[in-house]
Amino acid sequence: MKRICVFAGSSPGARAEYTDAARDLAQALIARHLGLVYGGGDVGLMGVIADTVLELGGDVVGVIPRALVDREVAHHRLTELRVVASMHDRKAQMEELSDGFVVLPGGFGTLEESLEILTWSQLGIHSKPCGLLNVVGYYDTLLQFLDQTVDAEFLKPENRNLVLVDGSASDLLDQFEKYDPPKVRKWVDSNQT
Repeated sequence: MKRICVFAGSSPGARAEYTDAARDLAQALIARHLGLVYGGGDVGLMGVIADTVLELGGDVVGVIPRALVDREVAHHRLTELRVVASMHDRKAQMEELSDGFVVLPGGFGTLEESLEILTWSQLGIHSKPCGLLNVVGYYDTLLQFLDQTVDAEFLKPENRNLVLVDGSASDLLDQFEKYDPPKVRKWVDSNQT
């Protein structure tokens, strides 16, 4: 692994633990000599993780749609800032640049990006690890919902296992190093997308 993509909120959230988790994740990336790929913003948890990785001497690639450059206050002190045409282009480039995906707390955008990247994994478009950094139980109800989708037979247990989870950034990245993607896939070939 060379780079990890992090999906994170453009707000710092209500709890100091969220900001602490972003900093801890940055330190864990640096300790493993991993670069950061993220949404290119200079605000919220996005800004915290980018600034921390930069302060620690790491490489940071931001990918942001032109329409969000001003709204998300694009981070102009990165190793590289890529401005793309659309949200789809953003996700496609982030996937291409990354060897795994970590999800910090966030709102609709964070969830949308992470669920799409998980769907791509389920469909076999990529086989990279995807993990939730479950800071103080932030994602507990989402994880319960995913378990419910298995119980209701909308999601296979093998595909539910695509979601790695830990409350510790270092432990989550340890899971990434051991990750063996499930062999059961949906019915789409990666060259058909």
